[in-house]
Amino acid sequence: MNNRFNLVDEPWIPVADAGRVSLKQIFSNPEYRSLGGNPVQKIAVMKLLLAIAQAAETPADEQAWKALGADGLSRRCVDYLERWHERFYLYGERPFLQMPAVSAAALKSYGTVISEVSTGNTTVLNQIQVERTLDDAEKALSLITQMAFALSGKKTDNSITLTKDYQGKSKSSKPGPAVASRGLLHSFLLGANIQQTIWLNLFTLRQIDEKKMYPLGVGTPPWEKMPAGEDCDTARNLKQTLLGRLIPLCRFCLLMDDGLHCSEGLAHGNYKEGITDPSAAINYSSKDPKALWVDPEKRPWRELTSLLGFLEQGKRERFQCWQIDVGLSRVRDATSVFAIWSGGLRVTSQAGEQYTKGSDDFVESLIWLHSDMLGQNWFAQLKSEMSALDELAKGLYGRVMGFFKEQKVDGGKQAAQATHLFWQLCERNFQDLVDNCGSEEQEQTERQQLRKKFAGYVQQSYDRFCPKDTARQLDAWAKNRPNNSKYLKQEA
Repeated sequence: MNNRFNLVDEPWIPVADAGRVSLKQIFSNPEYRSLGGNPVQKIAVMKLLLAIAQAAETPADEQAWKALGADGLSRRCVDYLERWHERFYLYGERPFLQMPAVSAAALKSYGTVISEVSTGNTTVLNQIQVERTLDDAEKALSLITQMAFALSGKKTDNSITLTKDYQGKSKSSKPGPAVASRGLLHSFLLGANIQQTIWLNLFTLRQIDEKKMYPLGVGTPPWEKMPAGEDCDTARNLKQTLLGRLIPLCRFCLLMDDGLHCSEGLAHGNYKEGITDPSAAINYSSKDPKALWVDPEKRPWRELTSLLGFLEQGKRERFQCWQIDVGLSRVRDATSVFAIWSGGLRVTSQAGEQYTKGSDDFVESLIWLHSDMLGQNWFAQLKSEMSALDELAKGLYGRVMGFFKEQKVDGGKQAAQATHLFWQLCERNFQDLVDNCGSEEQEQTERQQLRKKFAGYVQQSYDRFCPKDTARQLDAWAKNRPNNSKYLKQEA
């Protein structure tokens, strides 16, 4: 095949307010604000951009990182892409992140590797689930996503093994390391533009060495040296480096015009073995590590206090997101305003197969913060406000249950829906709450006003699911009506 569709030059990356752009444009134009696409695509592309940046220039320490700056890093990345331009062709003799040796594997349609597309005998519920023909840009994005977010199951052809005597494959492929069993929640710091975002999330050699999660350090990116099989020397090295984790090659693919050949690739360790993506949040304080999972019923903004747990002095039991911990330690000197973005995809696992069903969905949240307001006092106030909101939600659930108990009806479903509506309504004011968790008198006044809104959302949710059309309903409604006076009297 002739070399064509080079990812350095061709537009394929979705960018908010700009459409598709190329890798070179990303690192050449500071006006691009943020990535587009669904949350999984955003994470996959961000991991690729960070891998390019780490390969182009990994500073020795924080002083070197600060001296490099977002502009300096971007120039290094442009130079790097020009130097390795030949390795970024999507098609050709050495196709980008692909294994021509898997051409003997069964040819699958592209819909089989896209989580939101229905294939086979799966019921189609909306237009998004209909399989369609992909252009080259969409194929490139799908390939990048597969490298870390492939779902487990039998949709791959695992009869193909490239490493002689390798016994690590079964009929059902393992999930991608960025997904794990249920769908890991990933978080990054966001700056004023994509270039600053990449710089804020860049690791130094000292940080990588101190973390000791990747024994072989930064490593070599796979497009510079692809493995020959599932367990060759190169494959084993990739599994012990940062770059190998950012682009984990969990699927060996070969793109064709009418589909792709796909088999299970590198089998990376998971968080229970002490290794994970830098953007995942894990609590290692207990014997069995716990991960922050994607939960469509609990959107990521409600996990903000878990991600910022390191601000609470003396607390050992907390979730650790290396990407956030490192970024927040340097953000005061880098920018006055930044954001924490969190997102991912919730999946269902059953009998070795992963898929999306029922309430499974993409989720993402974006919270903006001021660098000068970070501190233990601000965090303590935010944590207190979130605890108070949790109590409101629990109280609402109990009140709705009580209402339906009076009707001799099981109200579990309605109580859960009312609580979900309450959190949806709270989300619209959460940014205001974050902005007003300081100790100034004006901020205290704003918090009190916000409490009145949140209390109103409790009543609004209760009224939505507890009708008072009949005398019996009215009596139960009045008897179980939420009383938020204690919440409103508490010092905000």
